[in-house]
Amino acid sequence: MTEELNKNTDEFEVVVPEANREEMPKAEFKEQPAYLVNFANFYIAKYNQNDLEIMGSFDKKGNILDINTYLLNNINFSRKELVKHVLNVHDYNFKSLLDEVVDKSNIDPESFATFEDWDKWYEAERNQIPGSLS
Repeated sequence: MTEELNKNTDEFEVVVPEANREEMPKAEFKEQPAYLVNFANFYIAKYNQNDLEIMGSFDKKGNILDINTYLLNNINFSRKELVKHVLNVHDYNFKSLLDEVVDKSNIDPESFATFEDWDKWYEAERNQIPGSLS
């Protein structure tokens, strides 16, 4: 009986095919202006703090919904990586939102060189709301 099993196992040879491997091409990132990168960095910080109500008062075209959906789906990126990725996909949403901010508050976004510049502007906008707690 043992000889029969050995003979049967010798008849069957299992062949595992080599896997076909495909590598995704490395993502190419568009060069973005510094003011847009600063704005996106500021926006993501406010998103992480659940503090976008002031920004929402500027958005009349639904840009925040598109941006926030992307951020929620990609929250595992570091903020630096998230800025790079979200601008690669949703730069037009940030530009449109920024255009609405510029139209309503008469600022020059290119003069906002740092996160702190945006933060000061945001607090000034908050302080213009009657009954604001800040």
